[in-house]
Amino acid sequence: MRNSVALLIAAVLLCCLIETPAEALFKRRHRRSGEENCQLIIKSMKEKDPGIQKVFDKAVAWAVFPRISKAGIGIGGAGGNGRVYQKGKFIGTTTMTQVSIGFQLGGQVYSEIIFFQDEFTLEKFKNGKFELGANISAIVFDVGAAETAGFKDGTMVFVIPDAGLMYEATLSGQKFTFKAAK
Repeated sequence: MRNSVALLIAAVLLCCLIETPAEALFKRRHRRSGEENCQLIIKSMKEKDPGIQKVFDKAVAWAVFPRISKAGIGIGGAGGNGRVYQKGKFIGTTTMTQVSIGFQLGGQVYSEIIFFQDEFTLEKFKNGKFELGANISAIVFDVGAAETAGFKDGTMVFVIPDAGLMYEATLSGQKFTFKAAK
């Protein structure tokens, strides 16, 4: 068990340090803020699939996680920081943590956007009573993804893969915190 925990910690640390070549090149010239990273994800989604604008128009709010690092060897973990927008206006910051158990090996980095369909779901998120469970289906974002997507239990989740490789068949859940902007 100790070896598994040590390997998990090492894998998570390695995953957090992994950068894509494009990221490394860009960071040499300019270090982006959290706001810039979030806006870059939104802009690239809209450029890749203009139909995503309909999702932004329907949602009352969205949480953008520009970089989530995930790693696991039997037991896994993931985490990332993000920003929350209500109809395009910044309203606070958020963190996501995830623990998973099951067959898994590897690490990956991805971005995630959670759209909130209504005020009730947004308030649950803001009050710390919001979790995404193993039964939630995230949509891997690609051209045309917005056309077939729909809200489920008040949310719609898009995942944008970045780097890494992970084999898994796990049970996991994501937990969030929210801190309102001042």
